[in-house]
Amino acid sequence: MEKPHLIGLGAFALLATAALAFRAPEQSTQAASGTTVPKSHIRLASLSKAARKDIDYAALDQRLQRLMEHRVMVGLAVGVVENGRITFLKGYGETLAGSGDPVTPETVFRWASVSKGVAATMVAKLAEQKKVDLNAPVVNYVSTLKLPASAEYRATVGDMLSHRLGLYRNAYDNKLEEGQDPRALRQSLSQLNLICPPGTCWSYQNVAYDGASELVEKITGQPYERAVKQMLFNPIGMTSGSVSQQGLFSSKSWARPHNAGHTPLPDSDIYYKVPAAGGVNSNIKDMALWMIAQMGEMPDVLSPNVLNAIHAPLVKTPGERGRLRKFLERLGEADYGYGWRSYDYAGHHIVGHRGGINGYRSLILFDPKKKSGVVALWNSNTNEPGGLEFEVMDMIYQLPFRDWLEVDSRPGLRPQEVAQNDAEAENGDTSR
Repeated sequence: MEKPHLIGLGAFALLATAALAFRAPEQSTQAASGTTVPKSHIRLASLSKAARKDIDYAALDQRLQRLMEHRVMVGLAVGVVENGRITFLKGYGETLAGSGDPVTPETVFRWASVSKGVAATMVAKLAEQKKVDLNAPVVNYVSTLKLPASAEYRATVGDMLSHRLGLYRNAYDNKLEEGQDPRALRQSLSQLNLICPPGTCWSYQNVAYDGASELVEKITGQPYERAVKQMLFNPIGMTSGSVSQQGLFSSKSWARPHNAGHTPLPDSDIYYKVPAAGGVNSNIKDMALWMIAQMGEMPDVLSPNVLNAIHAPLVKTPGERGRLRKFLERLGEADYGYGWRSYDYAGHHIVGHRGGINGYRSLILFDPKKKSGVVALWNSNTNEPGGLEFEVMDMIYQLPFRDWLEVDSRPGLRPQEVAQNDAEAENGDTSR
């Protein structure tokens, strides 16, 4: 059996060394960026076996190894958090098919639409600082967002973050993928017709949602990536986190994109042009740290007020239950907040998101009360690992086993069929 990779701290090792060397009573240390990283955050970046309680990690590892035998899988990284601590980090497969270069916990992937939770968190932090009013018209902060019938004067910042602008689903993603400028596209949204008044219905967006990056830049006076690193990634301790194609390419280990037939794909910069909608990269360790912060374990970075604001279920999304229909035995209502989905699962409130762009997929799902959850990143056009999150949650809740991953029961599919049946198209990935 393949041995699990131990958590690699990378640059964090330098921080830990510096922290141990500190003789003064300060409770924090300086990162290379100049950002103060509390010692408690450095501790959270280490693997904790003591926090393991409900999950059978040997069984989970075996199932993931069996999953990786499927032709559609190339590389996969998985992280689990129990009781507010990282309890499992492992990489499977390869960064590039046939290369022999292994995926490890330090391998960087793209987050795709999971990036939306970062943008919403940024805007909520600015709102907590009284620099943004979530209930104010979005036109006050985003000059390029023009809606039909001048609805930008009625739609709020919160409507933008919760996909309630009244536009049809994925409006102008096709034009974005043709290479058109997203700022110009946001202005031309005014030429469409509203499908409902702003704030009254839910319809997923990318071009319009990226008005959040423009808002952040206007309020902070900094490029979006720099503001995100300064306010979120650096203080959390996410040393691999970035919001640009260069951030991905400069990583020591990064996963290349593939189609469902194991063929490498060119890495596109399209969704880096809408960074709030799909521009974040990191390794699985940093994604686990992000989840811990979202659980409320880093209140110095993310206060309870911010978390309550972004995680609150604001609008019903019945279509999500249709997309996740194979889990309906335990999955109840599905809602959307600010950049985050929430569900009733076997009577528990859980929060998460998924993402998909050409060649990459991602997921995050956690229980804020139990401080437990799972993150995963993979580099191929398949939704096959879908179900992993619910197998982990079943262990956390000590529910009877279900083969949600369909490792035991799913009949073999040709790669083309897997791509066609992939329901995760949140970033307008029409190439599948």
